[in-house]
Amino acid sequence: MILPRRVRAAVLALATLSLGSAAAQPLAAEGPARPPAGCTGPASDTWLNVVAENVRNSNGVIAITLYADNPSKFLVKRGSLYVGRVDATTGTTRGCIFVPKPGVYVIALYHDENSDGKFDRTGIGLPAEGYGFSNNPATLAGLPQFRSVRLGVAKPGLTTRITMKYP
Repeated sequence: MILPRRVRAAVLALATLSLGSAAAQPLAAEGPARPPAGCTGPASDTWLNVVAENVRNSNGVIAITLYADNPSKFLVKRGSLYVGRVDATTGTTRGCIFVPKPGVYVIALYHDENSDGKFDRTGIGLPAEGYGFSNNPATLAGLPQFRSVRLGVAKPGLTTRITMKYP
């Protein structure tokens, strides 16, 4: 059946809007019914697969830090719910972290290249190791705004991709 030009244009516009909003979501299709082996954090029925892209080398570990939906706890000492660690792999590193239940969280990654358990900084306070955040916000002028890194985890087994940035 051939649709009139206006109807085709409206259908195309709606499809583009739908694809645009889906593309803005950092989560992929539903995953397996069980968490993958090696999933870190206190076990629960909900987990998130984390894919760190642009990992510079295989030195050390990628630390996966999970934050609750609370801006006052974001990036402060003892503010995270949990930090999981997976061995770094050049290019792409995959990990999994349990979340307490479906909800909104923030993921912050850092490449702990020397495996000292902390995010190293230069003498003037700038990052000395690679880092990344859920939703891949711009971080040129400093830390991202909390609202830009919030990530909805609606069900178990979803995947988020985070691009690592290095100084």
